Amino acid sequence: MGENNEYLDRCDCTVIHEDVVKKVLNTMPPEEKLYDLAEFFKVFGDTTRIKIICALFTSEMCVCDLAALLNMTQSAVSHQLRVLKQSRLVKYRREGKVVYYSLDDEHVKQIFDQGISHINEKQ
Repeated sequence: MGENNEYLDRCDCTVIHEDVVKKVLNTMPPEEKLYDLAEFFKVFGDTTRIKIICALFTSEMCVCDLAALLNMTQSAVSHQLRVLKQSRLVKYRREGKVVYYSLDDEHVKQIFDQGISHINEKQ
């Protein structure tokens, strides 16, 4: 009756449930895919990149506009945009001398919205 809550999340058994382990192992993606997924989610681990993604929900923007919005140098914004491009989260188009950035596709907004939904659920 007076169990300490500190120990409720520990498993004290030593039996391996081989059928469960085998079932889960058969459904897991290959190791390389899991590595790629972890690398993908690392991109979301930077507040500046999150701000850029959030800004691009509303409108495509050039580096100058993003730098002014975020109160950062163009060089710093360009660096973050390069990371986002490499991860295929943003794309760009050139119009004369100006390069405009936008979200690569609708999946980016869906990923962001799921994250926000999860954060809001916990509050």
